[in-house]
Amino acid sequence: MKKFFVLMMVLAVLFMFVNAFAQDSKAQYIGVKKCKMCHKGAKKGEIYEKWTKRGHAKAFTTLGTDEAKKVAQKAGVKGDPQQAAECLVCHVTGYKADAAKTLTMEEGVSCEACHGAGSKYKSLKVMKGITAGTMKGADYGLIEPDEKTCKTCHNPKSPTYKEFKFEEAVKKIAHPLPAK
Repeated sequence: MKKFFVLMMVLAVLFMFVNAFAQDSKAQYIGVKKCKMCHKGAKKGEIYEKWTKRGHAKAFTTLGTDEAKKVAQKAGVKGDPQQAAECLVCHVTGYKADAAKTLTMEEGVSCEACHGAGSKYKSLKVMKGITAGTMKGADYGLIEPDEKTCKTCHNPKSPTYKEFKFEEAVKKIAHPLPAK
C-alpha cells in the first residue's frame, strides 16, 4: 500500500509539472505597448508610427461611427457594432482569445493580429536571432502574414467588402526593418 501511495504522489507531481509546462507553452498576447518599445523611431523603421496612421489602428474606433452603425444595421447586426461579436472578430486583435489581460479593444487590429501572439518571440534575444537568421520566427510563434492571413477578415463576408488585392494591400501597410 505504501508503494502505491508513493507512486500516486510521484504521478501527481509529474502531472502538475507537465500541466504547468503545457499551459506555459501557449503563446500569450502582449499588446501594442510592448511591441512599440522595440519597433518605434527612425532607427527601427518607424513601424509603430506607421501602424498608428493606418486603418488597422483605427479599426475599433471605426465601428463607433454613424456610417458603421448604418452598415451594421443593414447587415443585420443587432445593437452597437463596437460590442457585436460579428464585427469585433475582425476589428479587434485577439477577440475570442484570452487576450483581455494585455490588449484593449481600442488598439484595433494591432501587430499580433497579423504576426501572432508575441510572448514567445518578444525578447530581444529571440528578435535578434530571427533578424540574423539564426533562429526561425515560426519556432517562437511569429507569423509571416500572407494572403490567407489577410483574407481571414478581408473577404466577402464583410459587409463593406471590396475586391481584395493582396499585392496592393501589402504595399500600403509595409513596415520593413531598416537595412543595417
